[in-house]
Amino acid sequence: MLCNTFCHIPGIGLQSEQRIWASGIHGWKDLLENTSARPPFSRNRMRSLQKHVEQSFEELEQGRLHYFAELLPGAHHWRLFAQFRHSIAYLDIETTGMGDFNDHITTIALYDGKSIFHFVNGENLGEFHDRITNYELLVTYNGKCFDLPFIRKSLGIPMDQAHIDLRYVLAGLGYRGGLKGCEKQLGIDRAELDGVDGFFAVLLWRDYLRNNNQRALETLLAYNIEDVVNLERLMILAYNLKLQDTPFTASHKLAPPEPAQVPFQADTEVIERIRREYHYLIPPFAAGAICFPQIR
Repeated sequence: MLCNTFCHIPGIGLQSEQRIWASGIHGWKDLLENTSARPPFSRNRMRSLQKHVEQSFEELEQGRLHYFAELLPGAHHWRLFAQFRHSIAYLDIETTGMGDFNDHITTIALYDGKSIFHFVNGENLGEFHDRITNYELLVTYNGKCFDLPFIRKSLGIPMDQAHIDLRYVLAGLGYRGGLKGCEKQLGIDRAELDGVDGFFAVLLWRDYLRNNNQRALETLLAYNIEDVVNLERLMILAYNLKLQDTPFTASHKLAPPEPAQVPFQADTEVIERIRREYHYLIPPFAAGAICFPQIR
């Protein structure tokens, strides 16, 4: 989709891009070859477009993702996905709270479409820095407001990669209600992890620390990793839905990803016990209105 995009060029908005497509110029190559019988703009403006497209080809050949990320409006960063899928990381963190002074990261899950990586506070959290630098494009849900600022504050990592935040992409398509709500609306089932959320993740971490319960930690990691694996599914679903507003619905549609093998299994006995012990603490909150308990 990136090579069919013109709205990163100064002076070209969505309406102008639609005019370009309607003229028969469906991509950068078409514009350089001047295949349109009725160019959408004046000769001088077409020359200017050609210069920008030539530069776009050069930047893409050099793999300069940030060139496009900086020029594309944020609402259209989804167009980067297919072109830079080879250097993508789906990312999600779990924490002890929403970012108060004493809050900290408990686990981080990362998935690049092939391999799954997990990082645990007190074990290997320090390895996250070297791993995340291998990727040029991040995909999160609400990472712009939560995950990335939390990582910067807690770990001192810049996290300056290009970024697609699915919270906003999916909201633009009419899907809201947090990550789990969007998953349900789009037909993604979490099986034994259904109903487990960010608040519950805090309780799992608490159980792990207080009782040295490895099953609680493994359940937390299964939940955290499920988040990032599902981010890939949601990204592809959102990408295909976004294509419906372009002439490229059929030609650019992506196939669903192969199921990822999550290396941890949620323990249903742990989940049910914690539900019984803490049910009075869990209010009927709306997404985004969670009050996390502090670890003592």
